Amino acid sequence: MQNNVRERLAKLNMAKGDFAKAKEIFTGIATKPQEIKPPPSPAQQYTARYFPVVCDLLAKNSAAAEKGLVDLTAWQKSVLTTAVHFIGYPYVWGGESEFPESPFGPQAHGGFDCSGYVWRVYKIQEYANEGTLADTLQGRTTFTMSGEVPAAKRIALVELQPADVLFFGTKGPKSKPAQVDHTGIYLGNGWFIHSSGYGVAVTTLTGWYANRFAWGRRPLAEAKLVPPA
Repeated sequence: MQNNVRERLAKLNMAKGDFAKAKEIFTGIATKPQEIKPPPSPAQQYTARYFPVVCDLLAKNSAAAEKGLVDLTAWQKSVLTTAVHFIGYPYVWGGESEFPESPFGPQAHGGFDCSGYVWRVYKIQEYANEGTLADTLQGRTTFTMSGEVPAAKRIALVELQPADVLFFGTKGPKSKPAQVDHTGIYLGNGWFIHSSGYGVAVTTLTGWYANRFAWGRRPLAEAKLVPPA
């Protein structure tokens, strides 16, 4: 969807905080793909179908409150606004930047693998008054990121909060860091965002993902920007 005019307009509205208008545009992309030229790919339609949910999650309005969506802190909203900005970018193995080159070396083309996407949001992005936030993630791979969290500070599925980093492993909660092979960022209300076969997209933390969920970590708390987990 990066070349789609409607998608760019929707993201512009999101950047301005007009989530209602962004939701309207993305809903149109998802429900009437035949009216869009060039036609969106299946992956783009997938992304557009779930983007309205993201708009609700980031909006602070009565409609969102009625759905039981959590009220985000300023820091959670900052991180998640950065995270959703990259929806639609392709999956690129070893990718950690939207540009052909990242601060950590060249890539085949702009895009992200799962851990590179988390790095882009938490380590490469600069936030005002972020303190030590960029230093919380040290390792670049899923198993090193997950292993940096002491067992006593690992966050269980039922304790997740928006902006938490999620880890998935072959043995679910019983996984060892070396068995962790996927990561993403929690949006709240059972949704998370990650880079996978569809590129950067949102999906629900159910089924396969719920079964393989290992643990989470809370970089915002590690940087003392929100209360401890």
